[in-house]
Amino acid sequence: MTMNRETTKQSREKRRILVAEDDLSSYMFFEVLLKDEDFEVLRAENGAEAVSLCREDPDIALVLLDIKMPGVDGYEAVRKIREFNKKIPVIAQTAYAFKEDRDKAMQAGCSDYITKPVEKELLMEKIHRYLPPGSGQ
Repeated sequence: MTMNRETTKQSREKRRILVAEDDLSSYMFFEVLLKDEDFEVLRAENGAEAVSLCREDPDIALVLLDIKMPGVDGYEAVRKIREFNKKIPVIAQTAYAFKEDRDKAMQAGCSDYITKPVEKELLMEKIHRYLPPGSGQ
């Protein structure tokens, strides 16, 4: 049993999600959803902070990145993250639902895209595409 607990602990430690979101209520929404799914949740309040956290914390398994943030926006943040980490899944989240906005996010380096208001089932489907349950990745 000890081995199982350690394996579970290691899995949870590796299943850390960074939510880059300047709006507190939006962040709290993601935090509740993700903690219910046993993810560890970190917050960056702007793009520059998201880049720094991704650079400093190799255990971040996925980034939920708001596109419209003050200072360094999501597009610039993902470009900077891709300079040193090409593999981390980055899911853009935005209120803009146009195909051009999705294309711009994907061209900037995002792995996926979700529009606000975010539906829990769709969000979890996208996250599990990159972090399958029980994968420890």
